[in-house]
Amino acid sequence: MKEKAKKTKKAKNYRLRFELSDAIILTVLVIFALIIVLPFINVVAISFTTPKAYADTPLLLFPKVFTLENYQTLFQDGRIMIGYRTSGKLLLMAMPLNMFLTTTVAYGLSRTGYPGRKFLLKFVVFTMLFSGGIVPLYLTVKSYGLIGSMWGVALSQGINTFYMIIMLNFFQSLSESLVESAKLDGAGEFKILWKIVLPLSKPVIATVFLYYLVDRWNEWYNAMIMVRDTQNTPLQLVLRNIVLDSQNIDNIFSESIELFTFSAGIKMGAVVVTVIPVMCIYPFLQKYFTKGIMLGAVK
Repeated sequence: MKEKAKKTKKAKNYRLRFELSDAIILTVLVIFALIIVLPFINVVAISFTTPKAYADTPLLLFPKVFTLENYQTLFQDGRIMIGYRTSGKLLLMAMPLNMFLTTTVAYGLSRTGYPGRKFLLKFVVFTMLFSGGIVPLYLTVKSYGLIGSMWGVALSQGINTFYMIIMLNFFQSLSESLVESAKLDGAGEFKILWKIVLPLSKPVIATVFLYYLVDRWNEWYNAMIMVRDTQNTPLQLVLRNIVLDSQNIDNIFSESIELFTFSAGIKMGAVVVTVIPVMCIYPFLQKYFTKGIMLGAVK
């Protein structure tokens, strides 16, 4: 009886310690979640509030006085729609190129048995650590006559080495017997890639696709350097210009609370309309994205 009571007490103490550790972990995670979520809620609330309400309570979690005036002013400017159109065009131009190059290079480097593979892999990894810089990139794009064209921006980053390594590790985790059996049936490398490897690689493809999508959607630096036409300004560059214009207004009219808060509402509205498209796409890729991240972390 004493031994049984001792085991019961030990199990209760273990359960108590386990529940206490869970409570601590949950508390920490909730705090981190609030640190991440609350600023975004504040941004959304400011974009829907009035200048007076913002002046009274800068830290808003819900707009006390709801208004769409900030968004009306934002879309009347016209630059946001130009940014959406240009960023959409950039995605259509760059995403197929990025995915094709990343997939084919990762598959080629994942296959063993051909000479020079290790050297090529080290050469590719070297480019992740060291680059020529923006001036050689600009001169290269200029030599092809693509300065001022969105193709110059699309081709300025054909492949991301880190994303390629993630896909390479996944391809290497697939069973080699699948490739060998396909070769015995007479399949070539491209047929093996498209018919066997890619259908089994949906998680990593979704992960890399989302990475490239966010990268291209956030493109602004190369566009700022290579494109001078205001009709071909990506959305992120438009957002940058709006923020700079609002800061100039704040500096000129620093004594006017109404103008200051109105410019703040414009900036927050620009952030919201920029983030929404990615937030709408992410839920459809979430299950593949999470699995792909875990696979890359294990490798």
